Amino acid sequence: MSRLTAGDVACWVLKTTLSPDDVRPGWRPGAEQELSRCVRPSYRLDLMAAGQPVLLWLSGRQEPGVHALGIVAGPVTTEDGGPVVPVRLTRLATPVGRAELLADPVAREAEVLRMPAGSNPSWLSGPQFGAVLTRVRDGNALPGLGPWGS
Repeated sequence: MSRLTAGDVACWVLKTTLSPDDVRPGWRPGAEQELSRCVRPSYRLDLMAAGQPVLLWLSGRQEPGVHALGIVAGPVTTEDGGPVVPVRLTRLATPVGRAELLADPVAREAEVLRMPAGSNPSWLSGPQFGAVLTRVRDGNALPGLGPWGS
């Protein structure tokens, strides 16, 4: 693929190997948290902006998939020698599993599924984000997340 542009990105994907309980102890499904997430230095960070949709992707063998949805809450900054992005995320009561997304003909083309060890942040196209949102809406109430949480 050629270099990513802002127009390609419908949603950012931030990966973690920690369960939501370990990301923020006491984080209950349906609750919103403001977090700073580490990202890798790349040109992609220049494309990130406050208000853009973002999701938290749990990697690994224990319940891999989408575990939280929200927005980028501010600009990328540097903390402890590396870039971080502030996000405001709502934990899903029902995560959207990797296997479910792999079964979808549109979602399975997402970078996070094709190249699991790839960049952080990763991203979703509009149709891929739509496939995720359909599944999120099927099992979660997400008030306060703008047009994609209704």
